[in-house]
Amino acid sequence: MNDKGFWIYLLILCGSTYLIRAIPFAAARKKITNTFIRSFLHYIPYTVLAAMTFPAALYATDNVISAAAGLAVGMIFALLGKGLTTVAVVSCLGVFITDLIVSSPL
Repeated sequence: MNDKGFWIYLLILCGSTYLIRAIPFAAARKKITNTFIRSFLHYIPYTVLAAMTFPAALYATDNVISAAAGLAVGMIFALLGKGLTTVAVVSCLGVFITDLIVSSPL
């Protein structure tokens, strides 16, 4: 990619990001009191983060099986209420151990 293309893409990205954040402020004149809309707006960041993270987690390694195993281990530990560092470490260990098992010749 050349420098001109990079700056064009960057400007489009900045403009679209700004519009997504500015339009709700311009459209909403008063405080939103509807509990459904407030709940919907509250969970949007988590939904977007999950939608971006989940596919990347499955294709983070060369083997989808080991990636899925690491994701499953991480989800289990997260649901058990463990901290972020613990979840990350056991997920990495799950990927590593599963990759050793799957890729070892029998």
